[in-house]
Amino acid sequence: QLQLMESGGGLVQIGGSLRLSCTTSGIAFKFARMGWYRQAPGNQRDLVAAISNDGSTNYTDSVKGRFTISRDNARSTVYLQMNSLKVEDTGDYYCRTTWKTSNYWGRGTQVTVSP
Repeated sequence: QLQLMESGGGLVQIGGSLRLSCTTSGIAFKFARMGWYRQAPGNQRDLVAAISNDGSTNYTDSVKGRFTISRDNARSTVYLQMNSLKVEDTGDYYCRTTWKTSNYWGRGTQVTVSP
């Protein structure tokens, strides 16, 4: 059974850092494209960063230069290093993959950036 599990969220002050992890099981991780999404209260879930199986990455403009997505194929895990956090980074963070035409989501991890 394919599963994704996020961890690493928490409460941090403006300018602080967090590293999110998403550990997967049930897929050939090294072939999977992985994404991190953010859902702020009252908003839709939007893509923050993605990484392909070849290691190429893309980011939404608001996090460029502050966030870094990476992957460890040996651990079947994708990371999101978040630096210089802003209040507007607050939200629930989810990882997602598309496998055999189906989308799979984790349950999310909450990030709160306080003034």
